[in-house]
This record gives sequence, C-alpha cells and structure tokens, in this order.
Amino acid sequence: MKKLFTPFILLLIITCAAIHPAKAQDASSDPGAYMNVISDAETGMNKSYMAYISASAHSSRKRKIDKMREQAIEAIQTCQNTINYNLGPFKGDNSLRQGSLNYVGLCYKIFNDDYAHIVDMDDIAERSYDEMQAYLLLQQATNDTLQAAITRVNKAQETFAAKYNVTLTNDRTELGDKMKESNKLSEYRDKVYLIFYKCNWEDNQLTNAVNEKNVTKIEQTRSALGKYAIEGLATLDKMLGYDGDNTLIESVKQALNFYKDEAQVQIPKVTDFFLKEENFEKLKTTMEGKSADQRTKQDIDTYNNAVNDINASVKTYNETNNDLNNGRNDINKNYNDTEKAFIDTHTPYYKK
Repeated sequence: MKKLFTPFILLLIITCAAIHPAKAQDASSDPGAYMNVISDAETGMNKSYMAYISASAHSSRKRKIDKMREQAIEAIQTCQNTINYNLGPFKGDNSLRQGSLNYVGLCYKIFNDDYAHIVDMDDIAERSYDEMQAYLLLQQATNDTLQAAITRVNKAQETFAAKYNVTLTNDRTELGDKMKESNKLSEYRDKVYLIFYKCNWEDNQLTNAVNEKNVTKIEQTRSALGKYAIEGLATLDKMLGYDGDNTLIESVKQALNFYKDEAQVQIPKVTDFFLKEENFEKLKTTMEGKSADQRTKQDIDTYNNAVNDINASVKTYNETNNDLNNGRNDINKNYNDTEKAFIDTHTPYYKK
C-alpha cells in the first residue's frame, strides 16, 4: 500500500519578527527600519513557501505544484540576496544580519538539498516499518534543526532590539498561524499513519507467507499482526480527533479491526487448509502406492472422507481469500481517500 505523501512541512516562521513600523527611515541609521528590511525579506520567503504547501494539499496538478516549489526556492534565494547584498552591518554590528543569513542559508540547504534526499527516501520507506519510521523521524529531525535555528534568530532579534531600543511585538499574523497549523497537521497525520502502516506492512508480509504456503511464517506473522492491531486500537482510543475531526482515526480503527479479525479468525482457516492439504497429499501418495487388491475398505473410506474434507476446505479457503483481498482493497482505498480529504480540509488555503 503506497502512502499518499504530502509535502514535508518546514518551520519557516520566525515568531518574534514583528516590529513597530519605521516611517520611511534609512535602514543604515534607524534600527527599526533595519530590522524591517530583514523581516520583510523573510516574510516574502515564508509567503512563497506557504503558497507551495497550500497548492500541494489542494491541487492534483503536479506541474503546478513543482512550479510553486521552484518559486519557493527562488524566494529563499531572493531573501538571502536582499539581506546579503542590500544590507550591510548596522553601524558595524553584523550580529542580526549574519544570524538571519545563517538561518536563510539553512532554509535553502534543507529545502533544496535535504528535502530532495527526503523525497528520494519514499520508496525506501515502503520496505519496512522501521524504515518508514526512520523516514518520518528524518523529517522531524530536519524540522528540529530549523526550530533551533529559529530560536537563535529570535534571540538575535531580541538582543538587537534591546541594544537599540526597538520595540518588538508578538502580534499574531495570518501567515504565521497558517504555517504553524500546517506543521501541526503534518505531525498529527504522521502519528496516525505510523499506526496504520505498522499493521499494513505486516499484512503484506502475511500475504507473502500465504502465497509461499509457509505455515511457520504465517503463524509468526499472524501473531505479530494481531498484537500490533490490538496495540494500535488501544493507542487510537486515547487519541483525540484533529480539531474535532475523527475521520482519520476512525478510518485507521476500521483497518485495524479488519487486521485483528484477519489474524484471529480468517488466517487460521487458511493454515487449516494448508495442513489438511499437506495431510491429504500424503494420504493420496500412500493410497496410490497400493494396488487395488491391497486397499482395504477402511483405506477407501478414509480416503473418500479425506476427499470430501479437502473439497470443503478448498471452498472455505477460496471464500476466505476473496474476503481478505476485498477487505484489503476496501481499507486501503478508505484510508487513502480519508487521508486525502483530511489533508485537503485542514491544510490552510493560501495565495501570495
């Protein structure tokens, strides 16, 4: 089951960048105007990035999304160039300017280089639960690196403002709120998805074991799937919906209940068939090894009963397989459709 990967959310928002307006003052002599040049450049970068996130969530047009991503990278470069070439140190003090350049440079590296690496891990992440978890943890670690950089920039702003008597405000902005909401949504979705993926991946291993008719592997995988399904349901029971929306949780609960039933009720029918099939083949070989005059009435009755039993088991096996295959298709489609609608509903709309 292929995950519907939505764009990796970077925390490109500096929380303390609101400054009292400087009225047409020279940035080289007015500290408020100086800070505003940096703040405006960073805001332009943030706007392009948020527009990309919005387009990714609400549009299925790949060309449009790719174009928005390119524009976001260009906006980061424009921000970097504005600060680097249009603004020198303030009266010899380069602390704020350099702090911002370090931050914006990190944004460019992550979004242009590290981001590409994360996207390249998509296929790797599908190989196992551990690799999927590592994939999502890499995203979080990248965000943690940015958050640390944001903290340093905020501190540099506060120090600069205090040194030059500039009043900072913590006024909320629409852009800031939308960027924070997007990150919050991404973290929530990944947490729920991992619960689903753990069972989904185990179910894929179980399907392979069934196709191989490996009873030992089937039993091992069936046991793990049942355990993970029960654990996942217990975790989901403690989780709250996202802003009152329980649809994603409910879709995963539906899937996990399917996996639980599969492990506890359906797969034992499959293993029962394989064992009966194995025993029947042995009995058939023995029977065929005897000549007609060597076969006793008990031999013939035993064989005929075995034929009836294996025929009934074949019917049960086929019905069980059909039910499982249809059920898998249903829960995968339901999860993908629900996740897509969930992201579309809760990702803020934004246009520059």
